[in-house]
Amino acid sequence: MSKLILVALFLFYFIDAVSQVPFRHDLQFNSLAKSWDEGLPLGNGMVGNLIWQKSGKLRFSLDRADLWDQRPTRDIDKLTFKMVQDQVAKNDYKVIQELGDLPYERDPAPSKIPGAALEFDIAALGDVSETRLYIKEGIAEVKWKNGARLLTFIHPNLPIGWYKFENASITPSLLPPNYEGSNISSNNSVEGQGLPRLGYKQGQINTRANGVDYTQTGWNGFEYKVSVTWTKSKNGIEGVWGITSSSPYNQKNISADEETKQAVERGFEKEFAENKKWWSNFWNQSSLSIPDSLIERQWYLENYKFGCTAREYAPPITLQAIWTADNGNLPPWKGDIHNDLNTQLSYWPSYSGNHLKEAKGFTDWLWRSKPVFEKYTERYFDVPGLNVPGVTTLDGKEMGGWIQYSCSPTIAGWLAHHFYLEWRYTMDKNYLKERAYPWIRDVAIFFDNISSVGANGKRKLPLSSSPEINDNRITAWFTETTNYDLAIIRWTYIKAIELTLELNLSEEAEHWRKQLDLWPNFSQDNLGALAVAPGVPFAESHRHLSHLMAFHPLSILNYSNDEDREMINASMKGLEKNGSMNWVGYSFCWQANMYARMGQGQKTAETLQKFASCFTLPNSFHVNGDQCEGKLSSFRYRPFTLEGNFAFASAVQEMLLQSHNGVIEIFPAIPENWREVSFHQLRAEGAFVVSAKKEKGTIREVIIQSEKGGELKIKNVFENFQIENVHYEVTGNVIKIKTIPNQRISLRPI
Repeated sequence: MSKLILVALFLFYFIDAVSQVPFRHDLQFNSLAKSWDEGLPLGNGMVGNLIWQKSGKLRFSLDRADLWDQRPTRDIDKLTFKMVQDQVAKNDYKVIQELGDLPYERDPAPSKIPGAALEFDIAALGDVSETRLYIKEGIAEVKWKNGARLLTFIHPNLPIGWYKFENASITPSLLPPNYEGSNISSNNSVEGQGLPRLGYKQGQINTRANGVDYTQTGWNGFEYKVSVTWTKSKNGIEGVWGITSSSPYNQKNISADEETKQAVERGFEKEFAENKKWWSNFWNQSSLSIPDSLIERQWYLENYKFGCTAREYAPPITLQAIWTADNGNLPPWKGDIHNDLNTQLSYWPSYSGNHLKEAKGFTDWLWRSKPVFEKYTERYFDVPGLNVPGVTTLDGKEMGGWIQYSCSPTIAGWLAHHFYLEWRYTMDKNYLKERAYPWIRDVAIFFDNISSVGANGKRKLPLSSSPEINDNRITAWFTETTNYDLAIIRWTYIKAIELTLELNLSEEAEHWRKQLDLWPNFSQDNLGALAVAPGVPFAESHRHLSHLMAFHPLSILNYSNDEDREMINASMKGLEKNGSMNWVGYSFCWQANMYARMGQGQKTAETLQKFASCFTLPNSFHVNGDQCEGKLSSFRYRPFTLEGNFAFASAVQEMLLQSHNGVIEIFPAIPENWREVSFHQLRAEGAFVVSAKKEKGTIREVIIQSEKGGELKIKNVFENFQIENVHYEVTGNVIKIKTIPNQRISLRPI
């Protein structure tokens, strides 16, 4: 028997074994989904596939992250921050909305665009018996009652996906997006405008022996190609599809048809083994076990989706990433890069989740786009330094739309938080010197120049906002600096001081310290809660918790500090009093992160349960609106976006491990009835990788790997403990250990 046959038999029996031993967090159904946003998701950061059924046919909705129409937003270059200030002062906002906001709704582009679809006529196969997504291996399976079976996966590093039919021989039809058909759009950005409004001439489909190719030309000569190639076997058929584009992300510079032909030569089994190996390595990075099955399952599904959407070499996670709407329309909110919350929340779990390599795709994109952002800053704000549009295209150009937030003066500061976190979780001194501090420095320079000293002797912005308070009305602009903007500004100066001291730049540190002192403290209402802005309390239910930025995620306000704790408690009481009826899914996940920072494990768990139960579809996608008949929110719609999913994962990790205070805390926010809890290789600031186990309500072991050395501070969770062969000191309730690189430390109770 040949080696190839042995490998094939091994893989065949491996899949059979997997199908017989259920992994409890898989997606498993007894039929195919009937809508694209409930399909089984596959992805590798660059290309994606949703598997579902349309009009009786099995459908692969194929997508690629760099498929964009990047035509400039009409008239946006006529708008400046000075013009906005003048019109707000005149109380006449119409011209600003016409230039900055109307084009986003009026014009179909710029926008993310879909790839294509493959359809398989499965009528002859009869009824489906089971559909399953093996998240442990990144493989989808469909079984029919007649014994036919489909296996499909996406290569971990190439823009291709494989499928294999057993006991069936079905060739696919390649269906391009409907660029010249009738306009089925509702003509609004939430539901998506019709694809024909882009004005494209329908691309060409060419059939060849055992394959089909589709080439589509978009705006300004942009081109992408979708190809599928198949081969028949003794008991079925296997094939490979691919999507390539003319964007810079196609670094290999070969077309989709060539990609698929090369893949066929390598073969299904070899590619399958590479896929399995990648996912095995991914899951080995971190794992957890908690007694709440709903929350645990959702955490694994969120991490699976993160593994599908984040890669070091891929574009940043957009609103829907690699799963663009397959409904004849553009995706909700154009599938763009939203930096006024969505990208930030999407990468929250990557740091403590120990997926730093995958997260680099975001900060690498920000760094590469820095020259574009600097030109935007100079044009729109007319001052030196660095800012970033709140809504951008793939190449970093501003898109407008509700410009209080899409052209906010503090977006680059919130994005700076990710550069800082990458430094703190890696302790990479070169990264600090070459990227983290230069980004933060340039943002601080911008704040120096955009602000001025007011009558009270404190600095202020010319105009300020707080996403998305007062939506798109002129009243969304505040003449006093909001707590949202102030939190980002104060955080930027605080971290500029910290990083310059780390780099021994004492003169720069002193400059930033003087600038920080010129900014006011946070405004509070008459109950001591954080306000939206001076004299403007947070007085109603609102989806965006932007007024609480100083607490989370920026950690300027610290719950371990008595004075801060009073302010945080008052703020959270106000949040609870106002209720959730104007919230969307991500609001619950953000609140859960805050509860975890407060050590309130029961409230954290209850909030996460609400999200997982009422704001996700059966395939785990976050759909913004309340799917529980409006019991938790008056928003009932279902546009799919990803930030709520990933903020959920972050909150679960905050329950198990925190390090934002410079002290590692083990199980800081778990409910009292969680007596059996463990996690493996979560990551703490300082480049410490931590594992811990709690059995019968008692912490049995904490293991810490120090990657870079340095002082380890960990909150003592034991009455009496032992640390073998390590010198340590105890100050109060903090254990201090001076570590060396790659040192392993084990703490156990006595």
